[in-house]
Amino acid sequence: MGRHLWAFIFLLMAISSGSVQAHSSSNSYITLSANKQTIVLRADVNLRDVDLVVDLDQNSDGKLTWGETLAQKAELKAWLEQGIQLSTAGQKCDLADFNLLAANHADGTYLSAEWSVACLTATDLGDAGLSLRYGLMFDQDNLHRALVKIDLPDFQSSAILSPDRPETTLTKANGSRLKVLGRYLLEGVWHIWIGIDHILFLLSLLILAFLVPTRQSVIQWPAVQNVKTSVHDVLTVVTAFTLAHSITLGMSIFKLLEPSADLIEPAIALSVVAAALNNLLGWAALRRWQLAFVFGLVHGFGFANVLIDLGLPSDQLAVALGGFNLGVELGQIAIVMVFLPLAWALRHTLFYRWVIVVGGSLTIAVLGMIWTLQRTGLLSL
Repeated sequence: MGRHLWAFIFLLMAISSGSVQAHSSSNSYITLSANKQTIVLRADVNLRDVDLVVDLDQNSDGKLTWGETLAQKAELKAWLEQGIQLSTAGQKCDLADFNLLAANHADGTYLSAEWSVACLTATDLGDAGLSLRYGLMFDQDNLHRALVKIDLPDFQSSAILSPDRPETTLTKANGSRLKVLGRYLLEGVWHIWIGIDHILFLLSLLILAFLVPTRQSVIQWPAVQNVKTSVHDVLTVVTAFTLAHSITLGMSIFKLLEPSADLIEPAIALSVVAAALNNLLGWAALRRWQLAFVFGLVHGFGFANVLIDLGLPSDQLAVALGGFNLGVELGQIAIVMVFLPLAWALRHTLFYRWVIVVGGSLTIAVLGMIWTLQRTGLLSL
């Protein structure tokens, strides 16, 4: 039993370690587009991320201004060009006509740099292929991702670069259905694993599946005796969550309904609070599969925002959507498969009732409230 207990503690620590931020990773956006016969490379990097490498706040007032950024244009140009390298046929491409702009994204102001790529024209990229190597921010954030999108008249594709995948070769072959499916499947798995808010919402809905409801307080509920009962309860909750977020994920991607991220992100945080506090209501608690479905609809819009940021190939939208959704489900199943045997082993103990159910639910509710305040701009950490 002691081994199971420490394994369970380690799982909870791993899930909630680090910052109270629900998503600790950052993204940059790399785009290749056409301006007549010239390929234009654009790189958008969050100013907060840039400030970790190049000290933009010259007067140390805690605020980043565009004037301070432009004052270090030469240093920024050198940093960007050593971290973004293009080559074809083994030869490095020259980047010309450097231009520095500001761009607004949902999570803040970005440094936006543009170059013209001299080694290829827009018409022969798909056949010759272009290798892109990216190394910005990986030393500062090992969860950082570069979301690459090709948007040319006869060639659309995308790629995701990470510390273990810092380079990609961009050709029309990258757009095969199988490769698109595999790429977005991996990103779906990755997203659910780094989405602490999604994980804690799901676990909050599962921890009572191993206790038998009575009219007494939760800490006095007896343990479930038949494993099939708990498995059925878990599957009901997971299925409701999966069905709900699949519905809204598809609706958002196909532009049937597109609520603002300013509404969705705080709502996701509030869902974490609601699911956690519901565990403490005892007999009066709402049915957890119903919470999973209702709030799963909200989480689906959150998944859609991430998928849109990844840069969906317009000619294989359904394949990318299916791969990402399947990846989310596989990542979710992996979490449940770790959680289920540990919770089953601990369900008889006071530790499970007091530390996991009561203490864990209160801790998750507090984290959810912090995320809510952050996402509504009422709290800055």
